[in-house]
Amino acid sequence: MSDTAPSIQTADIRPPATSVGVIGWVRANLFNSWLNSILTLVMLYFLLSVIPPLFRWTVLDSAWLTDGPGCREAGGACWSVVLKNYRFIFFGFFPYDEHWRPFIAMLVLFALLLASRDRRFWKPILGYAWLAGLVVMGVLMRGGILGLSSVESSQWGGLPLTLLLSVFGLTAAYPLGVTLALGRQSRMPMVKGLCIVYIEMIRGVPLISLLFMGSIIFPLFLPEGVTINNILRALVAIILFTAAYIAEVVRGGLQAMNKGQYEAAESLGLNYYQTMRLIILPQALKIVIPPTVSILISAFKDTSLVVIIALFDVLKTSKTVLADPEWMGFSREMYIFLAILYFLGCFSMSQFSRKLEKELDTGH
Repeated sequence: MSDTAPSIQTADIRPPATSVGVIGWVRANLFNSWLNSILTLVMLYFLLSVIPPLFRWTVLDSAWLTDGPGCREAGGACWSVVLKNYRFIFFGFFPYDEHWRPFIAMLVLFALLLASRDRRFWKPILGYAWLAGLVVMGVLMRGGILGLSSVESSQWGGLPLTLLLSVFGLTAAYPLGVTLALGRQSRMPMVKGLCIVYIEMIRGVPLISLLFMGSIIFPLFLPEGVTINNILRALVAIILFTAAYIAEVVRGGLQAMNKGQYEAAESLGLNYYQTMRLIILPQALKIVIPPTVSILISAFKDTSLVVIIALFDVLKTSKTVLADPEWMGFSREMYIFLAILYFLGCFSMSQFSRKLEKELDTGH
């Protein structure tokens, strides 16, 4: 009689359905303790109280293509204040029939910015493309040649003016800030002293004071009959202000460099210019990418301050629309639209910063 080993069947062991998938994630992250459960329920109550009426105001009861009286009867958001006046908001007092010119100029600028985001295009040809683009944008905006009617800079406004002040102001401020940082680290007392005085003086006053000085006080010192474009004065004030803050950030990166880097460069026989260009600055600038971009984002938002010196940037043109009796009372919709515009600009800069950090491997 042979003994037969009992057959052992392996049990089908599976995790309970409540510990996997969406239900499992909810239990593990939102209801894993009594405190988290209470916070989750409070947040759900808040969202259910806010989202439905907000959606009703922004979408269901909103007015999109009506006039002012029609918006007041709608009971919801009046997006018509933007859609009916978008051309003035974007282009200001630029001749109405010539709006295609600043529109193409903006497209050229956006194309150059998109190309500059990709490091594969960081070649000499990109610099030539920027020079050609500047010429094209200048011809389109100013006119007076190639059969284009002349448009004074006092008629520039809206989004092109905001982009002009921000893009070219920040682009010029960065190399100036790096130069000031190097000057403050210099061993030449005169150069170091001048850079310190400039940086501390500029950082000790608000941007609004520089704009007022450039717009009101500076012209008093010019010879009679000599004038400088108001946009150029505002652009110079933004450049000088932003460069001082960038200089301090870059100086922090320079101080983070080990002395061994300088000694290694000296042992290779490199002079000061070669040491900074080939060894020190590439490392220091990579370290300070996050704080530098934070300063540039703040400066981009601060360009809206030019409204106080009567420059019709996109904020000023929007406020002008709200001064029209037909559209008075719809400031919430207009400022929401402006907030989206500024957010897109700041978010794009932040995304480019993270992308650049990842490509340059600054975290290691």
